[in-house]
Amino acid sequence: MAEAAQSAVPGAAQSAVPGGAQSAVPGAAQSAVPGGAQSAVPGAAQSAVPGPAQPAVPGPALSVELEQGAPIPLAARFDCGEGELLALVGPSGSGKTTILRAIAGLIRPQSGSVRANGAAWFDARTFLPPQARRVGLVFQHYALFPHLSASGNVQAALPPTLPRATRVSIARELIEFVHLGGLEDRLPRELSGGQQQRVALARALARDPQVLLLDEPFSAVDQVTRRRLQRELAQMRRRLKIPIVLVTHDLEEAASLADRMVVLHHGRTLQSGAPFDVLARPATVDIARLVDYRNLFTGRIAAHEPECTRLAWLDCLLEVPPAPAYAPGSEVSWGILPAHCILHRRDRPSRGEHENPVRGVIGEFVPFGENAAVTLHVDGRQDVELHFSVPTHVAARNGLEAGVEAVVSLLKQGIHLMPLAEGHHPVPVAGGHQPAPVAEGHQPAPVARVDPAARAR
Repeated sequence: MAEAAQSAVPGAAQSAVPGGAQSAVPGAAQSAVPGGAQSAVPGAAQSAVPGPAQPAVPGPALSVELEQGAPIPLAARFDCGEGELLALVGPSGSGKTTILRAIAGLIRPQSGSVRANGAAWFDARTFLPPQARRVGLVFQHYALFPHLSASGNVQAALPPTLPRATRVSIARELIEFVHLGGLEDRLPRELSGGQQQRVALARALARDPQVLLLDEPFSAVDQVTRRRLQRELAQMRRRLKIPIVLVTHDLEEAASLADRMVVLHHGRTLQSGAPFDVLARPATVDIARLVDYRNLFTGRIAAHEPECTRLAWLDCLLEVPPAPAYAPGSEVSWGILPAHCILHRRDRPSRGEHENPVRGVIGEFVPFGENAAVTLHVDGRQDVELHFSVPTHVAARNGLEAGVEAVVSLLKQGIHLMPLAEGHHPVPVAGGHQPAPVAEGHQPAPVARVDPAARAR
């Protein structure tokens, strides 16, 4: 039955399931199970899927440049190294899944290129069909064959020319690799969502892929299962020496799993970098909003000093990391992560009270398990909200609740300046400076990491 599923459509299991069993997560029988499928069938996966004739050249393991105007606009550029996990994040409709489908060869963009290990899969002169690309694609809903067992689904991704005993052996090794040993004879309907996801991953790894694509693979399972699968992926990827591209809406998932993150909007690459750098230092206010950067304000550069820049905001004169690219008098956007807003303790003063103290009245206090979300109306103003969180026991010790006055310090190293957002509504600032053009080429200063346990001094 596995042979039928594969041979019924040219290109086999890959085309039988959109994106296919081959593309589900090819590549791993060899690299994921050391000494396993590779030693059982030397070179089998490679010979089953004819690859391009061009010799590989030094460079990124995966390089992507995609351009088109319709039906879904694309202007995406990124690369992914060997053994690297790259997360594509952005709102619904930003083109994330379309990009994965273009890498897999399921759609042909108007222009651009896709290269794996230097070999062209797509460019102005080349378009390899899906079955000719050693690429693995795990779908959001897994796309398992309902009439095949777990073992049968994995075998469907293997060349039908292999002896049946060899296919069974490879499938068993991969099923054990994804921690499903003993369940190889169960049908998909007899497996939980998390177990089905593992079968899809094992099927993908049966084709020795050069590239692994994961399209929101954890979105269809409950939170507990999702966390467990995320941990398992983090462990498995250490043994997969191939580029992995993960599409996700979950910023925490991207930050915890990915080596690098790419922010997309309307199919366009806006920013890429290490997850913490992108989340803490967005290049523009628009990107900041896309990554849920809630504390966004406007201010004016008051002066530059040897160890800091002075930022005028409301009635405050804040110390921020040196930002010589912005001229004195320039109006800028700025932000700070909640983790860098430190609550002052009421029972005793601390040395941190001298670092950018900001006073206000708590407008909203919402406990969430071990932590509480706090909204501070700065200077009692309803239109200026500062968001941060503190451990619940710290909130109780300091008597935090709506209507209570509080003071926080804004850590200097946590304040991030950005070019002024277009169409902004300026907040009055001290000093009365007239706005001046913002200098180009702004390089954000390093942001200090803060342990959540130290959020109250």
